[in-house]
Amino acid sequence: MHSEVSVRLAGHQEFRFDLKSAEPMGHEAGRRWLDEQFIALDCEPLRASGKVLLADKVLTVARAAGAPLLADPDWSLNFARAASAALAKPVVRVDVPGMAVTF
Repeated sequence: MHSEVSVRLAGHQEFRFDLKSAEPMGHEAGRRWLDEQFIALDCEPLRASGKVLLADKVLTVARAAGAPLLADPDWSLNFARAASAALAKPVVRVDVPGMAVTF
């Protein structure tokens, strides 16, 4: 099955991560990895209520990581694996300027 995560940043900069040959990450491991990165990158909830949905977490971690971390092969592979696992979707598209995550 085709599995890919893509992240579009400002300035039409885009990163694509093909997960075809990557070892899958479990759902809970993906959530944990995103939680750790959310804290490490000092991300803030998008909603005034403070509730953070998984898609919001993927979006804010991608935004905080920016091009420097998305260009890092180890970090970006883990991000892609975690996003795909946590959202339970084989294809994930993160549009940072548009503030959207689609499947």
